[in-house]
Amino acid sequence: MNQIKKHILLLVLALLATPLFAQVGELRNNIAIGINAGINSNTVGFDTPYGVPSIKQDGLLGYAGGITFRYISEKYFAMICGAQLELNLVQRGWKETLEDSGNTYSRTMNYLEIPFLAHLAFGKERGAQFFLNLGPQISFLLSEKEKKSNPFNKEGLYPNEQYGKKAEKKFDYGIVGGAGIELRTGAGNFLLEGRYYFALADIFNSTKKDYFSRSAHSTIMGRITYLFDLTR
Repeated sequence: MNQIKKHILLLVLALLATPLFAQVGELRNNIAIGINAGINSNTVGFDTPYGVPSIKQDGLLGYAGGITFRYISEKYFAMICGAQLELNLVQRGWKETLEDSGNTYSRTMNYLEIPFLAHLAFGKERGAQFFLNLGPQISFLLSEKEKKSNPFNKEGLYPNEQYGKKAEKKFDYGIVGGAGIELRTGAGNFLLEGRYYFALADIFNSTKKDYFSRSAHSTIMGRITYLFDLTR
C-alpha cells in the first residue's frame, strides 16, 4: 500500500509540474485571485478486522470555503495551462447508519486544506471554458466533535472502537480531481466545479497492533468560485 501511495503522488506531482515547466505554447501571464465556497459529502473508509462488519455510513454534509490563487502560464493549441493554489476551511467526518439500534452517531472534523492543482482549460479565453483540476492536497486537523444520541449504547454495536477515540493523525494528504465550467467576463471569472478527494493518509494509527488497518477520508465536493484578474 505504501508503494502504491508513493507512485500515485509521483504521478500527480508530474502532472502538476507540466503546466509550469513545459513552456511550448503561447506564453501567458494571467494571475487571478478570489474566493470559493461549497458543500462536502464525506465518508471515512474503515478497514475492519476479518469477520467484523464494515461501518455503514451516509454522507456527512459540511461546508467548504476559502481563498483561490491561479496562474495561467501558456496556451497550447486549444488547451490553456496553469496552476492553482487554495487555502480552505472544510468540514469532513462521517455519519453512521445504525439500523434498529436506537442510536445515532456522527463526527465532524474541521480541517485547514491546501490543494496544489494543475489547471487545464478548453474554450475561449473570454467566454465559456471547460476545465480540469488535478493535484495533491494536504490538510491539517483543527478540531473534531462527536454527536450522538443520549443515551448511546455502544456495547451492541460492532465495530465500536471508533466511539470516543480521537483522531491520532492530525496531518492528512491525498489526491483531488475536479471538472467544471468557467465563464470569463469583464466583471470577473465565475466557476462551477465538482470534485472528488481520495485520502492516502489515515485518521487513526494503522500498525499491526491497531484495530483499524485503514481509516481514510473520501469526499465529494461541489464548489463555486469567483476570481478577478490581477494581470492578463
